[in-house]
Amino acid sequence: MEVRLGIKSDPVQNRFSYEWLFSLMNSLGVHDLQLGGFIELPMLEDGFFYELREKAEKKGINIKSLFSMYRVMGGFFNNDSYMEKAARLTYEKYISAGALLGVDYVGASAGPVYLDKIDKKNSGIQCFFSHMEELMALAKEKGLKGLSTEIMSSTIEFPTSAEEIDLFMGYLGEYHKKNMGSTVPFYLLGDISHGYADKNKDVVFSNYDQFEYAIPYICEFHFKNTDRIYNNTFGFSEEERGRGFVDLAKIKEIIFRNEGRWPVDSLTGYLEHPGPKLGRDYTDHLLKDMLIESIQAIQEYF
Repeated sequence: MEVRLGIKSDPVQNRFSYEWLFSLMNSLGVHDLQLGGFIELPMLEDGFFYELREKAEKKGINIKSLFSMYRVMGGFFNNDSYMEKAARLTYEKYISAGALLGVDYVGASAGPVYLDKIDKKNSGIQCFFSHMEELMALAKEKGLKGLSTEIMSSTIEFPTSAEEIDLFMGYLGEYHKKNMGSTVPFYLLGDISHGYADKNKDVVFSNYDQFEYAIPYICEFHFKNTDRIYNNTFGFSEEERGRGFVDLAKIKEIIFRNEGRWPVDSLTGYLEHPGPKLGRDYTDHLLKDMLIESIQAIQEYF
């Protein structure tokens, strides 16, 4: 099984150009990019994506994945027809953009149900499913390999628990089996910093257990560090590893011990680094060293 290292582009937004990131990745020997969504993406003309793909290829970078940066497609859970329509249109645009970029996978966080309307949880899940059935067909038409959603860390975001993982993947997996010729598979995007801690801050579903449980459905994942209750997220510099909870050696052991359970032969883990405070002269310039230190730390194991 091949495990590749990539970077998610989020922290360069409004700080550095994509060309800057492509050059940095090339110098580090990292060639897979997950393009993080941004506010303007649904409004951009096709030419932007053609040009971005060309710039990446000139630097030896493969834009392999497109994934939302924010919870911008969460309208399926709002019980609001306007928000639902906005989520659907945004998803369609992401799929079209992904096809122009030549990515394998397009995905987004499924979205949260409002805490004060938790009784709408089941109807929101059914709304999500009904749209995914149609979007899996659209992704097939556009030539993608799959759609995905991220495993989360809260009872109002989906899926988080083992039961929700089974529900999501059981339903959409069965739908794909019945419509294999006209749909792409639906996958999960894993995150080694996600797990579930309850209101009392007791860990119910650890990040390691959640990641390992979901392996049969994961097409790609995020490298990210966190604390004991999955509250703050950061990278893998020496200082961050000192206060962080994620053990990269343990992640490597989980990945290869479960080699026969992965649904893909080539797996990319993307460094998802939040970066420093945005928009300050005393912080913006720190991003380069942050990315380098985290990538080099991961490369010691992968």
